[in-house]
Amino acid sequence: MNVSGERLDSEWVRGWCEQTSAELRAVMSSFLETHGFPPGENAVVLATDASSKATDALVDLTPIPSDLTTLYWVICEVSMPDVEHGYFIHSASTVAEHFREYGSVQIDDESLAIVFASDGGGRLFAVAGSGQVWKSTTASWFDDFAVAAASIQEFLEQIGRRVAGQD
Repeated sequence: MNVSGERLDSEWVRGWCEQTSAELRAVMSSFLETHGFPPGENAVVLATDASSKATDALVDLTPIPSDLTTLYWVICEVSMPDVEHGYFIHSASTVAEHFREYGSVQIDDESLAIVFASDGGGRLFAVAGSGQVWKSTTASWFDDFAVAAASIQEFLEQIGRRVAGQD
């Protein structure tokens, strides 16, 4: 687990991508048989030159938490509509569009929180300057948020466990 104050390590994120992608492939191979309908597009998409440029633009746009920058140097986006109620880590360009449209979200005493992900029910995940990941209590940018994870690493670990726990 990422101890508070430790920065997210890009090699750790790469390992998470490999492990989670392998587990997703295994789960999706039996999805139709298990659920009676075909799965959607479930993928961990690695960063590209274009997504790296989008990350640079996002860094220029807002004081993005460093762990989110590290995440985007490795991952372009994550789409897991068939894991529980769905998990989506938005691309850096989508995060920038949302930031321009909605700004940051206000969470308790946090100075800045940027929405970077959502679930299949429209609830939002935001990372704050403290590094904590927060989840909206409703499908709204303007309602309350509750702590979802102590860090982006813990957030990814939670998603990984949910993928591994799918039947």
